[in-house]
Amino acid sequence: MSFGVESLYSELILEHSRYPRNYGRLPQPTHTGEGYNPLCGDQVHLTLRVEGAKIEDIKFEGKSCAICKASASVMTSVVKGRSLSEAETLFRAFHELLTQEEAPALTQVSPEVQDRLQAFAAVRNFPVRVKCATLPWHALHTALHAPAGEIASTE
Repeated sequence: MSFGVESLYSELILEHSRYPRNYGRLPQPTHTGEGYNPLCGDQVHLTLRVEGAKIEDIKFEGKSCAICKASASVMTSVVKGRSLSEAETLFRAFHELLTQEEAPALTQVSPEVQDRLQAFAAVRNFPVRVKCATLPWHALHTALHAPAGEIASTE
């Protein structure tokens, strides 16, 4: 492995890829989302239970690379129990972290969450892998903005 690729696979990313949190499918979700990247074959399916304006539970499943699986695992961990507006803030922060030329400070999220999101900062140096990391987040964003009962897709 070259130094650059080693930096891509941080300890947190490897741990969440090997032992993903919130893996599976909720039996009666209120929201669902699909993410598919035809370039690499990553597929993510999200099921959420939203009550009021809060994400009470969220799970994911699918076939994906280590970066995508770890991103979905971290995402589900940080948005579970949060309000929809907080989830939207986290979506924007993660997206900006990976897509802006200068990495943002992530001051809009707690220090604990900052550390988890920052683990993916090296992905921005591998443009073809940015979609892998952001795919679950886009599936979440789309699911939360789709009409009730509709499967939201990011293809």
